[in-house]
Amino acid sequence: GTGIIITIGTTVSWQAAYICSASMLAILFCYHLILLPKVETYKSSFRELVLALLNLRILIILLLLGGCVLFFLKVLTPYWNKQIVPQFPALARIGFSGWIAVGLLLALILLGLFKNKVKQLLLSDRKTFYARAFMAFMDRERMGIALAFIILMRAGESMLTSMVSPFMVDLGIKVHYGWISGGVGLPFSIVGAIVGGWLISRYGLRKTIWPFLIAQNVTNLIYMLLALHLQPYVAVNTGANVVTPIGTCNILMVASVHAFDQFAGGLGTSILITYLMRTCLKEFKAAHFAIGSGLMNISGVLAGASSGFLAAWLGYGAFFGISFLASIPGMGLIFFIPFLNAELGPGNTR
Repeated sequence: GTGIIITIGTTVSWQAAYICSASMLAILFCYHLILLPKVETYKSSFRELVLALLNLRILIILLLLGGCVLFFLKVLTPYWNKQIVPQFPALARIGFSGWIAVGLLLALILLGLFKNKVKQLLLSDRKTFYARAFMAFMDRERMGIALAFIILMRAGESMLTSMVSPFMVDLGIKVHYGWISGGVGLPFSIVGAIVGGWLISRYGLRKTIWPFLIAQNVTNLIYMLLALHLQPYVAVNTGANVVTPIGTCNILMVASVHAFDQFAGGLGTSILITYLMRTCLKEFKAAHFAIGSGLMNISGVLAGASSGFLAAWLGYGAFFGISFLASIPGMGLIFFIPFLNAELGPGNTR
């Protein structure tokens, strides 16, 4: 939907674009509420939840949390924006979800450094779900390598994705970005994910991980060649009030590259999601998948904070080449990562 909204904003008005966006979200909300089957398990009524929240201890905790949030918004946030961000502009590009991912990564690093003490503390009450979930996730062989792979696997693609839209704007095809993204990119992304999932189910993760990740990351080199080929148009159209047309053939070339990029990205997504599911133990599937999916956003956070500065400094061609180099560590870890063969339990990390 992003491409459609952008097209409406650039051709009609941004007010109409926001109204269409809100309407789409309302339609999806009604669809989820009315048409989707109810799969959740009944645990407690809303009345029981309200009575539980009225517990004095919980009310005190909520008041303390509210006070911390107010202190953060009224005191720390202005200081952060006035004193820290001007010195380190890259921090301004990290959003709320990005800081959550960074915090999760730091928590897991601390958990790994003090694993024995934390394990002893958490398992003092063996019935605690959170204790068992975190320790079961971390207390496995080569788990550090698995976490590094989850974080680094999409590092190059995250750098590429963060600068594709600015590249098209500076190229002078902002008006065409809507149909290229929504009409070409989205269908190819869906097809790539479906095809990737089917091939993984047929041939296994070990046999498909290399060709899929190579396809995902070679896209960066293709974008590098495209940017170098179209560099004269980028130089002319960047910040220009009157855009110089790049020609129908070049537009079709950009659309074709974007289609391959989205298809290959779908293949990479199928690899990452399958691998995340392999790291999940049956008794803690939701908790373990939440940990893994939170960590996989780390590379996107770092890419968002640095990509704009690198592209402005080096140019799009060199930047896309560097983004390919950023993908190499993740591919190199494939030789060492566990969980490639089958659904594995706590004692099996093949």
